[in-house]
Amino acid sequence: MILKVKKLHKDAKLPTHGHPGDAAMDFYCLEAVRFSPGKQERVRTGVAIEIPEEHVGLIWDKSSLSFNLGLKVMGGVIDAGYRGEIIMNLLNVSDKEVLLTKDHKVAQMLIQKFEHCDILEVNEISETVRGAGREGSTGLKHKI
Repeated sequence: MILKVKKLHKDAKLPTHGHPGDAAMDFYCLEAVRFSPGKQERVRTGVAIEIPEEHVGLIWDKSSLSFNLGLKVMGGVIDAGYRGEIIMNLLNVSDKEVLLTKDHKVAQMLIQKFEHCDILEVNEISETVRGAGREGSTGLKHKI
């Protein structure tokens, strides 16, 4: 598969794969962004992409940013029809200020094929062993 990428800004850096065979590609900050503790910020990448039909771009955390700095991706579904700038929205869940500099890896995107489904309203859905069981349905129930 070929992913077409358009630079919307002369200083934008194209996405890259960290290692041969990596599933996701890294996107980079167009400019420096400062994250105050508990606040979210949008991070411009300066690029637009052409995701093939029947595929979706799923944006995920960079493990180094989430584990070490407390930056978490908020949202992250890019549909094939979108042609605007890829802008990452991250939340600083730490108690420290975080600065991402220009060209810093900000998030990663996985391009995935999906099955489109038609939506049909019904009166009943099939039963399963799990049924409507939610959190803790396979283990001990914890009292809160």
